[in-house]
Amino acid sequence: MQVQGYRVREGSPFPLGATWDGSGVNFALFSANATKVELCLFDANGRRETARIPLPEYTHEVWHGYLPEVRPGQLYGYRVHGPYEPQSGHRFNPNKLLLDPYAKQFNTEIRWHDSVFGYRIGHRAEDLSFDRRNSAFVMPKCVVVDPAVTWGPDIRPAHPWAETIIYEAHVKGLTALNRDIPDQFRGTFAGLADPRAIDHLVKLGVTAVELMPVQAFFDDRYLIEKNLTNYWGYNTVGFFAPATRYLSSGSDLHEFKLMVRRLHEANIEVILDVVYNHTAEGNQMGPTLSFRGIDNASYYILADDPRYYYDTTGCGNTVNLKHNRVLQMVMDSLRYWVETCHVDGFRFDLASSLGRDRDTFSSDATFLDAVRQDPVLSRVKLIAEPWDTGPYGYQVGNFPPGWAEWNDQYRDTIRSYWKGDAGQIGGLSAHLMGSAGLFDKRGRRPWASVNFITAHDGFTLMDTVSYNDKHNEANGEGNNDGHDDNKSWNCGAEGPTDDEEILDLRDRLRRAMAATMLLSQGTPMMLMGDEIGRTQDGNNNTYCQDTPLNWLDLENVSERDQDFFDFISAMISLRKSCLLFRYPNFIHKTAEGKDPIDVEWLRPDGKPMQEEDWENGESRTLGFLLDTEELKTIMLFNAHFETVPFDLGAFADAGDWSLLVDTATGLATRVGIPADLSEPYPVEGRSLKVLEVRPK
Repeated sequence: MQVQGYRVREGSPFPLGATWDGSGVNFALFSANATKVELCLFDANGRRETARIPLPEYTHEVWHGYLPEVRPGQLYGYRVHGPYEPQSGHRFNPNKLLLDPYAKQFNTEIRWHDSVFGYRIGHRAEDLSFDRRNSAFVMPKCVVVDPAVTWGPDIRPAHPWAETIIYEAHVKGLTALNRDIPDQFRGTFAGLADPRAIDHLVKLGVTAVELMPVQAFFDDRYLIEKNLTNYWGYNTVGFFAPATRYLSSGSDLHEFKLMVRRLHEANIEVILDVVYNHTAEGNQMGPTLSFRGIDNASYYILADDPRYYYDTTGCGNTVNLKHNRVLQMVMDSLRYWVETCHVDGFRFDLASSLGRDRDTFSSDATFLDAVRQDPVLSRVKLIAEPWDTGPYGYQVGNFPPGWAEWNDQYRDTIRSYWKGDAGQIGGLSAHLMGSAGLFDKRGRRPWASVNFITAHDGFTLMDTVSYNDKHNEANGEGNNDGHDDNKSWNCGAEGPTDDEEILDLRDRLRRAMAATMLLSQGTPMMLMGDEIGRTQDGNNNTYCQDTPLNWLDLENVSERDQDFFDFISAMISLRKSCLLFRYPNFIHKTAEGKDPIDVEWLRPDGKPMQEEDWENGESRTLGFLLDTEELKTIMLFNAHFETVPFDLGAFADAGDWSLLVDTATGLATRVGIPADLSEPYPVEGRSLKVLEVRPK
């Protein structure tokens, strides 16, 4: 049939989205409760709506149609008709232009205006007010894309989990200040694809970069009104489209794929931080951008009163993964990024919400089961942020086999131990051994514990040793946002100081914490910039700061911080070279056929730790021996402020001992320097040492 000059055929309900087949484009949109769906076509700049075409067919709750004349580059959106009955969970409003959930690209960012809200501003959204203004003039438009790309010989690094070292980073933050990269590419995928950006990661030695959200997101209106932005990007509105702000050209989708290929060439995997727990539409007071207007009752979990949302994310809504079509969208999205864009894994924001049936979390939840059996997704790296804001949301250690999890208990214990808090040695010993109490079940391995001291949410490593309190005034929330329990210590001065003794102590503590993480069983993850002393001036919630506060500055690295970079790089090399530091099994339960490893926990007098020693809350020293037929390694920890000698004479005759790591001096080497254990061996305050011998 002909509609407004376009030939329209019935098309197919599969695949969902706008699909170019070389001759035309098939459009398919899921909505179980709509009464009509109109495809809106726009001119090249997206300002004029050139056609409004009702999709002619409705099959299995999918509206679809095929247009032979449409080509890649066409801008489009949808208007969806149906009941506007908030009391029944329906918020259809055909005056609002809606984004395709399967769109592979948007042409621009949103321009905030009252017209994007489905209700009349000034009224409460839970009331029945209805806004009739057309929102198309401020809404981004979806772009029909040609997904074809020539990858060339792209070879995935496929690092085993036990050999993985993660670097959490931000696309813009990595290159925004890098003068070696042309201006137009800084802060974009193209900038990160530049070998001069990747070179820093190679020198550091990490095996994977975990990118904070790159799926399309918008800046919140309230932030724009305060001249701030949603820098972190945990505000997704398009699960298939890259964020427009990270495309240097604004339109070349191949930039993302080039970045992935270049990182793969450098033997670095790409892990995406993804947000499938909520969307940018917020609560009942939020805008109508996509899902809410397409089928609110299907896409979101509604409260007992359907005017409201059941929210376990703290962001206003929770995506309804128990609905088969919503689950399909998320699974299709994940497979798209793996199969079409070649990413190597995902870190799932607020992942407990993905395993919920309202108030109940289950490791056998629909989404978790779907991923586990999927032939594509079950083979990539899967990382959970194992908590959310709902009832029973804290689920560290409870995700199913095949998943790794952020281990915040590791973070808190290691920070507290090196800060000098009492009663930490029991937790220290457990976390050094892969947090077996949390993860040694159902055949899981130590790598399931993602060990971190710092992450994007919280202090940087430098700020952890420079501030007692958060300083978030720049966020415009009266310093009321962000965590109050940072387990940090300023070492005697709040913030910057010229006191050399304080600076030396801060250096010693950050070396000790970083070395502990890189010597622990599990998967280490470091935060972008920690390797060069990046500071956020005490701000522990920089989600809205698109400023140098969040950017990596490689040009103004002090001598101290260059030394620290060299130390971290050497520690990473040491971890890679020694199997004991990245053993694939829990050491107390080695796999059949593996050489057994004996563990002995030591007091400073060289005697084995006894029950009363573990219960001594004032103890801040710990030693332990890892013993195999081929190698003995001793690690000595001292969180006291003064030197503590360890009596290791019982081990002196085992062979020629070498000192590999001394965080007091910054030594980290695989070659080692001779160590005499016949006399009490001193471990300076706030430091650790690693000794090794190959038996005679």
